[in-house]
This record gives sequence, structure tokens and C-alpha cells, in this order.
Amino acid sequence: MEGIPHPVPRTVEEVFSDFKGRRAGLIKALTTDVEKFYQQCDPDKENLCLYGLPNETWEVNLPVEEVPPELPEPALGINFARDGMQEKDWLSLVAVHSDSWLLAVAFYFGARFGFGKNERKKLFQMINDLPTIFEVVTGNAKQPKDQSGGHNNSKSKSSSKMSRQSETQPKGVKMSPPPPKDEEESGEEEEDDEQGATCGACGDSYANDEFWICCDICERWFHGKCVKITPAKAEHIKQYKCPSCSNKRARV
Repeated sequence: MEGIPHPVPRTVEEVFSDFKGRRAGLIKALTTDVEKFYQQCDPDKENLCLYGLPNETWEVNLPVEEVPPELPEPALGINFARDGMQEKDWLSLVAVHSDSWLLAVAFYFGARFGFGKNERKKLFQMINDLPTIFEVVTGNAKQPKDQSGGHNNSKSKSSSKMSRQSETQPKGVKMSPPPPKDEEESGEEEEDDEQGATCGACGDSYANDEFWICCDICERWFHGKCVKITPAKAEHIKQYKCPSCSNKRARV
């Protein structure tokens, strides 16, 4: 249920922008804001839905009362399954339904405004270049293969992660130069890690001009801005735990 009206997207670019905004909000709910999201999904309440909004925010609310609804509705009753399964499995389930809902909303706009074959294909390709919410939440997001220089960036990232373990420099800093050749050889063993060079919060790909930090528990990487960690703050962190891992350990 969206209480604040948003501009109705009418072009492929506008629909994709709407998709990205809603997607970013849903990812926040299932990663950085997971504690708040968990608490709002009270199984004792009525059927609840998770909504992603175009302004990159989210809300848990009752479904709209109008029939048929103005937009496709998200999965109903996600709160009822919360206590019946492990948290990570529940979050993964919500993520899958959220991915389906995002596609439904995007192609609803496409159908409503008469997108042709080429426009629908363009929209799908733009959407398909982003990791799904499920991939981000489960840590299985893969870096797009068509990004130029992406492999070199991720290799520098994974190799620098190894070399910084014994240094005082914060391990999230990604501004270090490429490693020596002998270190690059060991990078072959971390090929799987290189393929996952995406932020665990927003799902965007690694860029060597941004500050990143790695969680010591789940070993996922995050933009500093996504988890509210600055380079100065990272210097005083001996062991960094991302919001998801911190919340999980708090409930144990």
C-alpha cells in the first residue's frame, strides 16, 4: 500500500528507474534493515505484504482494499511464515516473491502503456543485467560478464583482501594497487570469490574508486555508504560484522 503518490512511469527508461527504486528498497528491508523488517512481520497480525517504493524505501503493510488493485500486489501473508522456518530461509522466500512482484509491476506498466516487442525486450535486458534480490540476499550475486575491466578489479579486490589481513589498514579499503605476480597466482584459487564482486546490500558491482568493507563473519563485501561505515571509522574496527550477521548473533 503506497500512501504517497509517485509519478507513473511511461517509457522504458522510466519503468526501469521505477524498478531500480523499488528493488533498492526491498534489498534494504532484507539486508541492512532486516531487524526492523523482522519485527514488523508479526505473525499475530493480519495478512501483511512487503512493498518496495520507487524512492528506494520499503514498508510492511496490509494489502490494498480496492479490487482489482491499481498495481499487482506482493505476496500476501509473509508474516505467517516468519516463525515456522529458519530466518535465512524465510528471508530467501520473501526475496523470491519480491523478485516476482518487481517483474509483475514492471511489465504491468509495459502492458498498460503499449510497449512493443523491442521495448519489452529492452526492458527485460536492463532488468536482467542486475542481480536478483534473491541472489543479493543469499550472497550468490554474480558480477555481469560484459563489464570491461571488471575481472581485473575483482582480482585486485580478492588479492588485496589476503594481503591486508596482517596489516593495520582497514580491510574494507579498495584503493590499493594490483598485487605482485606471485600473489596473482594464488588468486586462481579464489576465482569463485572474484565472480561475486557485488555489494551485499545494494547488489551493485565493485568499483575501485569506492570504499568497501568485508564482513568477517559471512565474508560478503559492502559499500561503506550502504552499511554506514566510513574509512575513518573502519580504522577502529578490529572485526567487522555486517548488519545481517549482527542481527543473527543477537538472537542466538
